[in-house]
Amino acid sequence: MNEQQAGDSLPSEEHHEGAFRPMSELINAQESNVDITRGGPHYGEFVEQVRGLMDRARLASPSDELAVETIGLLKQLNDKLDAAIVDEWSTPTWTRHDLPARGNITLPPFMIDHADRDGVDARITFRTFHLGGNNAAHGGQIAVGFDDLLGMAAAVHAGAVTRTASLTVDYRSITPLDTELRVRAWAERQEGRKVYVRATLHDGDRLCAEANGLFIVLKPGQP
Repeated sequence: MNEQQAGDSLPSEEHHEGAFRPMSELINAQESNVDITRGGPHYGEFVEQVRGLMDRARLASPSDELAVETIGLLKQLNDKLDAAIVDEWSTPTWTRHDLPARGNITLPPFMIDHADRDGVDARITFRTFHLGGNNAAHGGQIAVGFDDLLGMAAAVHAGAVTRTASLTVDYRSITPLDTELRVRAWAERQEGRKVYVRATLHDGDRLCAEANGLFIVLKPGQP
């Protein structure tokens, strides 16, 4: 996607003060010269190991001995990571488009195949950490994935920074874990600052879930 397709969605200084990242830079990172080296060459493996820990913790039932040992190791690790903490504008997790979900461990991992004003196509995988029950993804985790990708679709369509006003998810069938699923998100229409969006989640030809939402284009300085 080029700058014209993304539109003028770079927040002003006032938007930055409202804690929003430059959306056109975020979307265009895959096809432009945006620096994706933040965090270094080992950042992807770092994120994967953290995801692996989250997966294991989701199903772990440790003995007292293992729990005490693990607590000690995690305390040591957290102390080490304290030295690497930066502000949200400096974190790699919104620039690393070479990594699933931009390297953001709070999101189910996804990769963007295509994004322009007409919509966003992505592949998403829910892992053990996202388990809801009976080997199916938790509905809340599905909503998290929808929210991020719908927000991307709204921002690219509007060419501006947006925030979620409402999000409704309809769960049509079981969403499996450890399976690459397809997400399609698009803007249906825009009325002033209101962007109405929809999305679907498919496992092959089977519809797992669909969503509709309302995103609001923010005014400069609006949090």
